[in-house]
Amino acid sequence: MNKRQLLFAFFLGTALVWTSCGNKDAKKQGPPQAQAEKVVPVTFGVASHEIVTGTISYPATVKPLNEADLFAEVSGYITKIYVSDGAAVTKGQALYEIDGTRYNAAVQQAKASLQVAQTELDRQKRDLGRYQTLADKDAIAKQTFDNAQSSVAAAQAQVESARAALVTANTNLSRSTIRAPFSGTVGISQVRLGALVNPGTTLLNTLSSTSPIAVEFQVNEKDISKFSQLQSSRSSSDLSLMLPNGSTYEGKGTITTIDRAVDPATGTIKVRATFPNNANELRAGMNITMNVSTTSSKEEIVVPYKAVFEQLGVFNIYTINDSSKAEIHQVKLGIKAGDKVVIKEGVKDGEKIIVDGTMNVQNGVKVVDAAVAAQQAAKGAPQGK
Repeated sequence: MNKRQLLFAFFLGTALVWTSCGNKDAKKQGPPQAQAEKVVPVTFGVASHEIVTGTISYPATVKPLNEADLFAEVSGYITKIYVSDGAAVTKGQALYEIDGTRYNAAVQQAKASLQVAQTELDRQKRDLGRYQTLADKDAIAKQTFDNAQSSVAAAQAQVESARAALVTANTNLSRSTIRAPFSGTVGISQVRLGALVNPGTTLLNTLSSTSPIAVEFQVNEKDISKFSQLQSSRSSSDLSLMLPNGSTYEGKGTITTIDRAVDPATGTIKVRATFPNNANELRAGMNITMNVSTTSSKEEIVVPYKAVFEQLGVFNIYTINDSSKAEIHQVKLGIKAGDKVVIKEGVKDGEKIIVDGTMNVQNGVKVVDAAVAAQQAAKGAPQGK
């Protein structure tokens, strides 16, 4: 191949490369129709205003009205456990027994000491009686009579001391048996048979009352008057509980206590309601939802509840601007009434909002009514379809 043929082959290859690159760019760009702005079909709605009757939900926690940690009050080894873990008990029922041998012996010793002291007191009283007779006849030295009186007083004090020692011994003996201070349910035992326990430091178990039981939740300081009215009326129809599994608790409760002060850091106050709990369905520490029925005092802005979506703990809604583009707005929710919810902040009355299709929408994307889009697609489709 001569030089001229080599040059011709070089220029031909370069032209082919340029042509290939141009075709790739053309493929990337695609036809003009493919570069059209993306349009997402959605279902529209409008924010309206009305008087709302619905429910406000509050995170709540189940708390027992009575709860006590059971500690040993005397030292010794656990010799008996009368109840099983998680058992229901009644007030005064025996729960644990600590070896009471030495405490029983201390009682017997205290009784004997009291008897000795009482005998000595009786003797001193008899002597004083004889000295009194002699003193009346002026037949005894006054000092001897005074000493007899002092001996009786000392013997009386010995009797009182011995009696106090007997009370202490009986108390220690009785405390060797731990009894339920009120009716309720015990937890899992912290000690087993043969364990050595010490007074005030060894936790045996925890006892909680079960019925009635308390449900505590925080409300805004603006709603104090409303909950005060509920407390005064003792109404049970306005309160309901939603359990962690999503079911509704059947028992009806009443507002019983409103805390003494507002938390200045949060602007909220603690409210306590009590509910019957005979089946022990509500357990201490359970996180549930308190639903409170309420009616708005004025017309509120409402939207379909399904128009609201949550991102990172913040509630949002998409509105439609004049250019048919979606705009995201953070909103503050109020009362939920059926399939609607009150919007306290973030949306104005009459604003057009996206109800369905938010999963496919992004801020600034153009949207179209899904029904209109379906009609247009049907018209443009072949008759056979």
